[in-house]
Amino acid sequence: MKISTIIIDDEPKAIAILQNKIERLCPALEVIATIEDPKNAFEIISEKRPDLVFIDIAMPGMSGFELLEQFSHPDFEIIFATAFDQYALDAIKHCAIGYLVKPIDNEDLVEAIEHAKRNIEDKNALKKNKQLIENLGIQKFQKKKLVIPSTDGLEFVKVKNITHCEGVDGYTKIHFTHRKAILSSNSIGHFKKLLDHKDFYHVHKSYIINMSHISRYLNDGYVVINGDIAVPVARSKRSDFLNLLKNE
Repeated sequence: MKISTIIIDDEPKAIAILQNKIERLCPALEVIATIEDPKNAFEIISEKRPDLVFIDIAMPGMSGFELLEQFSHPDFEIIFATAFDQYALDAIKHCAIGYLVKPIDNEDLVEAIEHAKRNIEDKNALKKNKQLIENLGIQKFQKKKLVIPSTDGLEFVKVKNITHCEGVDGYTKIHFTHRKAILSSNSIGHFKKLLDHKDFYHVHKSYIINMSHISRYLNDGYVVINGDIAVPVARSKRSDFLNLLKNE
């Protein structure tokens, strides 16, 4: 018997990669739908009633946790794709819910699916999912830490310590208040979605700044971060950015 499966991720490439891995490594699964906009997910899941749902946590407009909150009877098995801190992982594991850290490793995927298959047979998804909804401070999750893949492994960093992100040749250099910058293989667009919050502003195609670390704004179109770092503000964004500063 096939395990009906839905994949939810705002990045089409991520969906394609995961779907390909599932087809090659997990023949027991049948992907019956893929969803890029999480706002459509509630209706599709309610209609198709899948056995298993892969949910990306960090999605613009609605996080994976916020999506789960919409269900009064979430009786489907879940495997989260996560880029969040150890507290988040511990909380998910405490409820015996599956998770995968991007980029997804083949062995980790197979192990998570085997675990999910056992849970589906035991029919205990509803209890676990409700426990997760009740126990987690969902909004606080996304504001505490990020897990950033770097050249050396995974870096667990506090969001409040990020001064700005700088796009460099398809990679992203993340700058901090009191430590050396780290280089992530993810693009600046990836971090724009992760840091989609009023405390951060995408001032330029290559820069995202933490508003709480602004020292001053210069008339020639630069904002000074952390006392002495000048970051350009795109001409098309200066008016909106200045209005935001005045309101702050």
